[in-house]
Amino acid sequence: MPSSSSVSARPPATLLLVGVLAGCNPFSAPQSLMDEYVERTARVLDQPYRLSAIPPADSLPRRRDRILQMPEVELGMLDFLSLFGCDLQAVAGERASILGRVMQPANRLRYEVRFIEAAEQCLPKIDDEGLKEEVAQAIRSKRENLPIAIWNATWGVEEMEKLFTLAEGPYPVEAAPVANLAADLRSLNHMLEPLFAGNTGVSLEGLGAIHQQWQAHDTAGQLILSARMLVTRLDDASDVLASKLEDRPLCLGGKPNSQSDIVQGMFFRVFIERVQPYLATIRRGRNQIIQPLTTLAERQETVMPQSFRSWYQTYLRLGGDSLWAQLDRSQQRHIELWQRQLEQCGLRPGT
Repeated sequence: MPSSSSVSARPPATLLLVGVLAGCNPFSAPQSLMDEYVERTARVLDQPYRLSAIPPADSLPRRRDRILQMPEVELGMLDFLSLFGCDLQAVAGERASILGRVMQPANRLRYEVRFIEAAEQCLPKIDDEGLKEEVAQAIRSKRENLPIAIWNATWGVEEMEKLFTLAEGPYPVEAAPVANLAADLRSLNHMLEPLFAGNTGVSLEGLGAIHQQWQAHDTAGQLILSARMLVTRLDDASDVLASKLEDRPLCLGGKPNSQSDIVQGMFFRVFIERVQPYLATIRRGRNQIIQPLTTLAERQETVMPQSFRSWYQTYLRLGGDSLWAQLDRSQQRHIELWQRQLEQCGLRPGT
């Protein structure tokens, strides 16, 4: 029996569902899988155990804290521009329209890009020095503020909140494929690469479809919850193993016995066949989903709001003291403790 136990807060309905699933098959749901693993590890090693409370994950910062204020650039003498046959007059007029005043971030980014392109095409046609300087200044200002428009069209959109929602629980043991989402995230980074380099001659037509893909997924939030849960439960199981290593040896003289056979059997049936595949699933999800999102954020650190930065450093960055670095360390410690335990009986895997 456990020496102490605590669980993270969940809605009653969720707890009931997890309990029903676990009653049928404890390996079918992520948390019941890991709870069962800790319990079985303690049982075969005859050690007390603790199911620690799983620390809650932080939600993606609110949109009002993520969105950046976009400076306005006003052009006078717009009617005069029409004399030069420039498209800039029509493009700038979009922003002045009723719909232009309430542009969504993706449309605003498209507008900023079109404005720069149209203004640069118009500039050589202008003979009036005052107007020419006004247009040139507008181009410089638009280019300077383009990173803000890119940020708002990526991390500032509402759809991002659905992708990172924490309402759907951990990433399932049997999860649906995320290849389409992963491909879209790669496409987004590829699409924005020229803009980050200052090249506005790009097509942003696929941006809306990518946002819709985010609306249909909650994968990033699920992966974060799974990583948080895995760190906690791997540490719980590692504490059991460490306690046993400090206790009476499982085997004397390095010779296997009936108890070590039971331990080895549990190790292969539960850790190798159940836990390891789930760990691999989360690592694959991290590589396919979290990694490109990390890249998307890293490329925009110069405009990243301070309110977003600490969240990014914990849940997106892969190094430092981030959640993902914690998971790597917990997994590494856990494997090393198992190796030491099995070595006592001459049963270290791979030998």
